[in-house]
Amino acid sequence: MHAPVSPPTVKGPLGRDLPAYISNGLIGLRLRETIVQSGMALVSGFAGVHPERGIEGIAQAPFPFGVDLAVDGVWVSDAPHAVEPVDQVHDFETGELVTRAILRLGDRVLSLRTVAFCSRTQPTIVAQELVVEADGPCRLEWRSFVDVKGLRGRLADLRLDTPGEAETVGDGVLCWEGNGGSGRCGVAFASRAPEGSDRSQALSHPLAPAVVTHAVPLATGKPRRLLQVVSLVPSVLHRQPDYEAVRMLARALETGFDRLRADNRACWKDLWLGRIRLIGAEPRWQALADAAFYYLNASVHGASPCSTSIFGLASWHDYHYYYGHVMWDIDAFAIEPLSLLQPQAARALLDFRSRGLVAARNNAKLMGREGLQFPWEAAPLTYEEAAPGGGSGAWREDHVTLHVARAFAQYAAATGDARFADEEAWPVLAGVADWIASRVTSRDEGYAFLHHGGPAERVEPVDNDALTIMAAKVVLGQALAAARVKGLHPREAWGRIAGGLAPPMRSDGAIAAHDGFVVTEEKGATPSPLMGLYPYGYPVDPDTERRTLAFYLGRWEDYVGSPMLSALYGAWAAMAGDRRLALKLLDEGYGRYVVGRFHQTLEYRLDKMPDGAPAGPFFANIAGFLSSLLFGFTGLRIGSGEPESWSSRPAILPAGWQAIEVDRLWVRGRAMRLRARHGEPATLDDA
Repeated sequence: MHAPVSPPTVKGPLGRDLPAYISNGLIGLRLRETIVQSGMALVSGFAGVHPERGIEGIAQAPFPFGVDLAVDGVWVSDAPHAVEPVDQVHDFETGELVTRAILRLGDRVLSLRTVAFCSRTQPTIVAQELVVEADGPCRLEWRSFVDVKGLRGRLADLRLDTPGEAETVGDGVLCWEGNGGSGRCGVAFASRAPEGSDRSQALSHPLAPAVVTHAVPLATGKPRRLLQVVSLVPSVLHRQPDYEAVRMLARALETGFDRLRADNRACWKDLWLGRIRLIGAEPRWQALADAAFYYLNASVHGASPCSTSIFGLASWHDYHYYYGHVMWDIDAFAIEPLSLLQPQAARALLDFRSRGLVAARNNAKLMGREGLQFPWEAAPLTYEEAAPGGGSGAWREDHVTLHVARAFAQYAAATGDARFADEEAWPVLAGVADWIASRVTSRDEGYAFLHHGGPAERVEPVDNDALTIMAAKVVLGQALAAARVKGLHPREAWGRIAGGLAPPMRSDGAIAAHDGFVVTEEKGATPSPLMGLYPYGYPVDPDTERRTLAFYLGRWEDYVGSPMLSALYGAWAAMAGDRRLALKLLDEGYGRYVVGRFHQTLEYRLDKMPDGAPAGPFFANIAGFLSSLLFGFTGLRIGSGEPESWSSRPAILPAGWQAIEVDRLWVRGRAMRLRARHGEPATLDDA
């Protein structure tokens, strides 16, 4: 396996770009380029009440790597101009971020270098190493603290001792309560300085509730190493998150920084066995594929209690919409590729939905329906609908429920986990099939979805959104198949409705986006019927597929720049047999969304929306791109049959690409190798 391509080293101040983002799927950190300036932290499951909207959403957590430095008594916090950012290196191969800066105070010049990572093997742990070297003898003072400045919420508790113990674990622990009291986060923190350093501790310091200071003598050209190890535990995982954070910190300190780092690197080495190699593609595409692989896999973990948001565990000060809610994009785009790349994490994302079945059933009841209706914007702790304001998506965008159900079926088929299929997937498929039966309206010619929305998310509702109908028929088929496997007699209505649903058609033989569709309407170029063809695999005759592809591909310029479906255009062009167009639309629909530092994929194309704030990494786009690489171009379709039967057609790759290869995918509990050469059926063989 060749090493993954990391993004280029970035130099100097941040500017308008987003700061670096590292994560392990439980904790996500934004790290600035100046070392001493705090970034932002999110923890899966740590939530609060939005002060303006009043809704439950993910809350900003205490920042674990608070740092202040002094040289011969002069503090950086009093002279912020003294720090000059040099460069940052985001090493995708190891999940580490290396930041270098220069500190000029008095007559001394100090070089600063940090290495930070979020541990995948001990997922509550984040760690940072700071190496300092001076150009002459001086006295360095280093303040280490957990930064809570600007956070909404309150300090619920702070302890600098470990109750009942002679020695304190680390430096102490705090418990931070989110706004509205809906969740708490325990943060146990430790700092380590070289032997012989003087240590002191202060409470109620202007920088933080508790600050530990280490005084370290520096000699010319002799670097000194300073360490921070912090555990962050959300109350959704433990009712006493601060006490559990202490336990997790003690475990990490016993392991030691170097072993933590080595274990994390080994974990990433294993994940990278799933690297998607693009043979014959320009180097830029391999770099973008590696970046997409990194960000998606970094942002999910088997330990995640509350799925992941559309931005993973990343946010920034100038974009905050979606509130960390769990939305349909994760189910529709991310579950399928993750089922093969990191199945434990995919299962954790689905576990969030399983724990929310009561909320989904109540949501259906509130709508006057049966079965399960999953929220449009699911709150991280209660699983309930949390869309702000009047929330038209909450009562109009029915298709979210279908994406969730299909995700369960696809995971069950990919993993071959019979117990999951029986205990987890079947209740969801059956509940959603019952919901479909209560949602549709009987008409002379069959059944219809009336007065609802679709992926275009138009202002006005429509009748018979094509993707909703196509997805409903797919899900009903999966529910019927699951009933047969269990030896059950499904409701007669399921089969009758599946046979009576059909997407609307245009006079030219293409599938229409909805009843009464006209190309000049609001968001008329939205290619939602193409999503029904791929990745949903709705069966149509070759002529209908050809005409539908031609119609919507011909209008790509009016849609690309928007999020979500744009990333699939390259795969749709490949389905149409046009390799040159596939390469062009892969660039237009995905490549140009990746701008700024560290190959972060944005929600919108900034050249199409120059006044918008950069918001990323955006996982609908990222997962759509990865899905195209694994399934759209290769012709691989996860199904109930043996993996050898999953190749639905010969691979059709973008112009110039020769093959797509993966050394290890997890298929039915086996490690398998994917080979997809252009013009040949893709193969899955034992790795």
